Amino acid sequence: MVELDQMKTEILSYEEPLNEVKDSLNLDVKKNRIEELEREIEAPGFWDEPDRANKLMKELKNTKDTVELCDNLYRQKDDILTLIEMGYEENDESLIPEIRQELDDFIKTFEEIRISTLLSGEYDRNNAILKLNAGAGGTESCDWCQMLYRMYTRWAEKKGFDVEVLDSLDGDEAGIKSITFQVNGENAYGYLKSEKGVHRLVRISPFNAQGKRQTSFVSLDVMPEIDDDIDIEINDDDIRVDTYRSSGAGGQHINKTSSAIRITHLPTGIVVTCQNERSQFQNKDKAMQMLKAKLYMLKQEETAEKMSDIRGEVKDIAWGNQIRSYVLQPYTMVKDHRTNAESGNVDAVLDGGLDPFINAYLKWIQ
Repeated sequence: MVELDQMKTEILSYEEPLNEVKDSLNLDVKKNRIEELEREIEAPGFWDEPDRANKLMKELKNTKDTVELCDNLYRQKDDILTLIEMGYEENDESLIPEIRQELDDFIKTFEEIRISTLLSGEYDRNNAILKLNAGAGGTESCDWCQMLYRMYTRWAEKKGFDVEVLDSLDGDEAGIKSITFQVNGENAYGYLKSEKGVHRLVRISPFNAQGKRQTSFVSLDVMPEIDDDIDIEINDDDIRVDTYRSSGAGGQHINKTSSAIRITHLPTGIVVTCQNERSQFQNKDKAMQMLKAKLYMLKQEETAEKMSDIRGEVKDIAWGNQIRSYVLQPYTMVKDHRTNAESGNVDAVLDGGLDPFINAYLKWIQ
């Protein structure tokens, strides 16, 4: 049977790439680490330090998930080969749709785990903090900012990640002027770092009575959530801390107290804000964590520039430096200007279908 021959050739072509993925994941090292963590968890007094215990529990789960996913791929490959042999022996074409579905599922899972092996940066496994800022264009740009926020929350939901809003400012008439939110999940920063830059929208504006095409820009900053023990010193004289009344939904307590925090780092001009926590102290603590992360990333970029080892993806967030364009009229197209990845299904992309662009970026920076 021609179709069975083709599918057998296809699944066998993954033997070497699958072994390469296994080697890159260091599965033997991971299995030894699982044994170490399980022994430590069973030891008396493990929960005496809750923060450390929670980190180790999270590490254990993530490591187990990776090992199990890879082991399942090998089993799935063997199962597909068994089904193909059954098709040969029984000369049964009715098995072909089932085998094709199993093969498609295998390829999809393999691509996901292969892409995850490209996430080798120091903070790729961490949660991600994103900040969207509407550019010039008033209500149109604010609406585009809200559309992008929805796009990233939909992407996060599909990944099983949690989204937590840290700070937001509504547009004067509609949309969002700016919003800072945290995406919590394994490798969130590793994936979302590809989205840093300016996003451009071209469409017929719903806010323009003349029905003219309009271009809007929104900048996105992405940084990892970094532990408090990061080696970044901040002098008290270098920062200005302002308190203000929280805005938006947040409960009666938040709206009645000046619990929101804005920290300005005077030497660099970096400004971070947080208003989602229940107390001023918690907001300040989170804002300081965000400031440390931004200063660390700034230091990393400066070091990379000095070493002449920085590529086009690290640009100043400035209009005209868009990384991606989303065109709704006169044709529909989303195109990434760094990787040349594109899609004609704009609705799917705006509904969170970002993986093809993220994957293309991760391959590109390799």
